[in-house]
Amino acid sequence: MANATVENLVIIGSGPAGYTAAIYAGRANLKPFVFEGFQAGGLPGGQLMTTTEVENFPGFPEGIMGPELMDRMKAQAERWGAELVTEDVTFVDLSQRPFIVRSEEREIKANSIIIATGATAKRLGLPSEHQFWSRGISACAICDGATPIFHGAELAVVGAGDSAAEESIYLTKYGSRVHLLVRSDRMRASKAMQDRVLNNPKIAVHWHTQAVDIVGEGDRMNGIKIRDTKTGEESVLAVKGLFYAIGHTPNTSLFKGQLELDEVGYIVTKPGSVETSVEGVFAAGDVQDHEFRQGITAAGSGCMAAMLAERWLSAHGLIQEFHQTSAPEKPDSPATAKKTEIEQASEFDLGATRQYGGYALRKLFHESDRLLVVKYVSPHCGPCHTLKPILNKVVDEFDGKIHFVEIDIEQDPEIAENAGVTGTPTIQFFKDKELLTELKGIKPKSQYRQLIESYL
Repeated sequence: MANATVENLVIIGSGPAGYTAAIYAGRANLKPFVFEGFQAGGLPGGQLMTTTEVENFPGFPEGIMGPELMDRMKAQAERWGAELVTEDVTFVDLSQRPFIVRSEEREIKANSIIIATGATAKRLGLPSEHQFWSRGISACAICDGATPIFHGAELAVVGAGDSAAEESIYLTKYGSRVHLLVRSDRMRASKAMQDRVLNNPKIAVHWHTQAVDIVGEGDRMNGIKIRDTKTGEESVLAVKGLFYAIGHTPNTSLFKGQLELDEVGYIVTKPGSVETSVEGVFAAGDVQDHEFRQGITAAGSGCMAAMLAERWLSAHGLIQEFHQTSAPEKPDSPATAKKTEIEQASEFDLGATRQYGGYALRKLFHESDRLLVVKYVSPHCGPCHTLKPILNKVVDEFDGKIHFVEIDIEQDPEIAENAGVTGTPTIQFFKDKELLTELKGIKPKSQYRQLIESYL
């Protein structure tokens, strides 16, 4: 677990702040070590991993999907020598130098630290929330909106800011009607986003409306109990999905008692800077910004943090430079074109471990004598991007012993519907045409590994 070396810089967190800091530090030959995060505090890649089209990030006049933007930033950081691990930091000691940063898998000593842990989406805490979570309730429209149970259904979004407006608009692609529930008589969203919501014929805004609980049958919701905040009158709104967009809490529990925090929990930084109350420790992105909270301001603060960290290390004679011997390779451009059934059939190989698409799944379901692992994803689902390298490593360990198939639920919606998939990512395990178990969301590598071993 111990690491005898002392790193120049450890970056805790990812997203536009963490990745930008890693890019600048990497280009400065600092070889930063990045804890991207795993489950604590949200997804690696930050809130943009659960965002639809980003229209205001400079350089993308046609817009870009949030997860794709984060994938590009991550690839750029890796290109310049940053070392990234998809792990949660569980302990930080800022009282000694070098600083100590620990995850469940390793302990790192660092001369400087950049904190980019961001903020976590809030939940309503409704009485039946746990029962219907991922069975109708979601905090990520982009992850779950494309699932078959929401197609052509009436849906609801709770919130009044830009995120709520954006999710409402996005869900009109799938739902027959979207109900936006606003507690007061006004929205906090930007004027442009308000106009888009109010002028969309598929969106109905319910003013002075509060969600009280979920109603449903079995494990599927079919409505929301709502209350009029002016009259107190309660009623049931018939919808099959409820999406939360109600704000965030800064992810700073690791630093309580070690750094100066404000009354809400955001890290306090010096005016016009990203320096914290501890020398050599810097904070970037939403973890210290409760005013702007934009991808571009997070990226800018990540740049500032990396440059100030380099200056601080240099001033204290602590830099160990890592020079790259050759120009870093450019990452491959993503290719996402759907293959036809004929193309899939021509490429199908029963002996290959990895497969893709509906044709391969149907063939393997009927012909494979191996354990069949099926991953259901949607193209712009942030958690799906996070899960990919984790699950790929496990699949590599069982090469030739299992069959692994990836299904895009937008390209193969009938398969997802028949499989009862209610959100992405979902992993199903089959043997001899029998469903053995199902896992939703992201789990540690060890859990996937142990489950596969138990079925082999």
